[in-house]
Parts: sequence; C-alpha cells; structure tokens
Amino acid sequence: MKHLFTKGTNPNAPVLLLLHGTGGTERDLLPLAERLSPASSVLSVRGNVLENGMPRFFRRLAEGVFDIEDLIFRTQELNEFLDSAAAEYGFDRGNIVAVGYSNGANIAGSLLFHYKDTLKGAVLHHPMVPIRGVELPNMDGLPVFIGAGENDPICPPSETRDLEALLSGAGAEVATHWERYGHQLTGTEVAAAAEWFKKTF
Repeated sequence: MKHLFTKGTNPNAPVLLLLHGTGGTERDLLPLAERLSPASSVLSVRGNVLENGMPRFFRRLAEGVFDIEDLIFRTQELNEFLDSAAAEYGFDRGNIVAVGYSNGANIAGSLLFHYKDTLKGAVLHHPMVPIRGVELPNMDGLPVFIGAGENDPICPPSETRDLEALLSGAGAEVATHWERYGHQLTGTEVAAAAEWFKKTF
C-alpha cells in the first residue's frame, strides 16, 4: 500500500496509523498527527480503491452504502499491511493507534470489528458503523475517541450512537465529542481529540 513512515522521537509513544477521507492522500492527516502526539512515529496510508479518481479505503455502492465484500477484503489487506510495516520499520505491532477521518475512520472501525488486538486504540472522526450483524471481538478497556457532528448529513447522530453502543458493548472505553457542525473536521474537535489522547496515552 502507498504510504509514508516517519520515525518519532519517543519509541514508546503509540505509532499513529493515519487514514484519510475520500479523495485524500497519505499527507492529509499529518498536521493532525502533530497535534495529537508530536513524538510518535507515523504510518500514513493511502487507500487502494479509486472512486472517480478519488482514493478510498474500500468501495461503496452509494453514499452511505458500503460494498461489504470489498470492505472485508480491504480490512484484511490493511491488517496484513500493518504486520509487514511493523517488521519493515521495526516498530511494536501492538502499539498502533489508528487516526481516521470519514472513510478512513470507517476502515479503522472495521479493523476493530474484525481483528482482536490489531489496534491499541482509535481516534475516529465522523465514522459510521462499518458492518452490522457480526460478533465483535473482545475490546475490554480499548480506548476509542469518536468525533461527531450533530448536523452531519453523511453520518447522522443515530449512526454515531449505534457505533458507540456496539463498541461499548464489546468492552471498549468510548469517549464521544459532539460538534454542532456537519461532516467537516473542526479545530475544536481536533483540540478535544488531542486532549483525550494526552490523558489516555
């Protein structure tokens, strides 16, 4: 997978896995990583799927309607990429925190839904429920931050509450931050995520 890796100054800090939104690149969330944990190593990945020329992490059939078969395949592909990246760059595979926005948050959520212990935690900005009707792995104590918009047209509040309930039901410790805005990532939401990250890790 096309990606960037930057070695951090603190080898014990979580490695940040950056996952962009639709149409983004592996450079999009680098400023976010700087805000969350400036000493961390960063692994920023570009989605392998193109939708009208725009990179994504998995296909969708329509706005908000995921191609589940492709989602499962791409989630496995990303999980295996994390194994090989940890070996290549020499970081601790058990010390990865995903930071995703929109489509990137959805694939991060899918990693949590499908693979136990693949992530040490997650910062999910405007995620949806990646897949329904599956048994989730045990996530006891796994920290998850969700950033949501009360007026988000793509990810309505009910979707956020469903995701929160599913993750909490599997044992995750979920902190949800609400903004009065839509689907955009605001400065106050980033500040809330950074504050949570500092307290949590």
